[in-house]
Amino acid sequence: MEETKIYLSEKEMPRQWYNIQPDLPKPLPPPLHPGTKQPLGPQDLAPLFPMALIEQEVSQQRWIDIPEEVLAIYKLWRPTPLCRAKRLEEVLKTPARIYYKNESWSPPGSHKPNTAVAQAYYNKKEGVKRLTTETGAGQWGSALAFGCNLFGLECQVYMVKVSYQQKPYRRSLMETWGAKVTPSPSDKTQAGRNILAQDPNSPGSLGIAISEAVEDALKREDTRYSLGSVLNHVILHQTIVGLETKAQLKKIGVEPDILIGCVGGGSNFSGFSFPFIPDKIRGKKMRFIAAEPTACPTLTKGVYRYDFGDTAQMAPIVKMYTLGHNFIPPGIHAGGLRYHGDAPLLCLLYDEKIVEAVAYPQNPVFEAATLFARIEGIVPAPETAHALKAAIDEALKCQEKKEEKVIVFNFSGHGHFDLSAYDSFLAKKLEDYEYPEEKIKEALKHLPKVPAL
Repeated sequence: MEETKIYLSEKEMPRQWYNIQPDLPKPLPPPLHPGTKQPLGPQDLAPLFPMALIEQEVSQQRWIDIPEEVLAIYKLWRPTPLCRAKRLEEVLKTPARIYYKNESWSPPGSHKPNTAVAQAYYNKKEGVKRLTTETGAGQWGSALAFGCNLFGLECQVYMVKVSYQQKPYRRSLMETWGAKVTPSPSDKTQAGRNILAQDPNSPGSLGIAISEAVEDALKREDTRYSLGSVLNHVILHQTIVGLETKAQLKKIGVEPDILIGCVGGGSNFSGFSFPFIPDKIRGKKMRFIAAEPTACPTLTKGVYRYDFGDTAQMAPIVKMYTLGHNFIPPGIHAGGLRYHGDAPLLCLLYDEKIVEAVAYPQNPVFEAATLFARIEGIVPAPETAHALKAAIDEALKCQEKKEEKVIVFNFSGHGHFDLSAYDSFLAKKLEDYEYPEEKIKEALKHLPKVPAL
């Protein structure tokens, strides 16, 4: 009988992260200082990040060793299995082979601790006592709470208010690991107070929560800021996912045709797909599909421009596909996919047509998620379900064309803390929402003017 789960032993786990920067088709545009709008130097980032992470952010070294202390913690859940969704294939009546990398095996239930553990380690090593961060759906906040707990760091999480209200058990999980969780916008920071003055009922956004976390970090010498997506060093740490996937496919002699991941800021899609990108650049026929919500269509409707990373204009300015830093998304249930921009590395590859993107309303996404749960048994996170929906669509195309393609998607997290969203879907209370073009155009009017570089 053919195996449906492909494992690696702990000895086969990757010992290095892959840095895509030396293999990009062209250099990444430099990040800019939010005040001077000049290229950032290491000294500009030092109040926010430890030097080891700053070095990784700009590194042109293709392979970077994973510290032994980080590897030891990774072994709590890594390597994760690559699974074949044979039952789903049968129901879809597709000749395609569908595989998924199951990152829900981690203690927080998602891919996020791959970087949370690494970031906590590097901060601890440089004497940091406390980390601040933001979180949307709560996957990142719970992952950083987990990482900080293991290294004895305090953790302050600013959680987007609508998610704080929709997902109370994510807050409980963070607090179980010792974190303090504050709904954002809050009255704890000037950035939060400014937003509340304009709109006392603001549902919040990742851009606002980032502003609060950055402001908090800058106020204290013993504190640094930690980000769960977008930045180069975050994506670097996530490449262990793609490296394991590549080794697992090689183990069974399978070449992927299509690789798929959901995109909010870009870390899980990028970590999963980047180890395969050089193969496509060298001429191998492969497709990379980034799936996002129509309520926050960053890649599919945004513009490739320099923009602030946060609402209060305190974070670095980076070139990315953006809906504008003032973007306030609707309170949809795909809470983690609400950032106004995407990772600069991913955006460059999308602009170069190496990566493609698709956007979905939430009802078709939950239909796909429910189908998967009933057939394969695992309840996907709403964010993950976007990738699943894209995989099902590609499998159905293979059925129509009678093509035997290999589809691999990143199952970035389970939905055990998202059952209120499933309640709404099953009760037919979810509304499909497409962010209006006029709102996007209005938000884009406020992009920063930067000097020609």
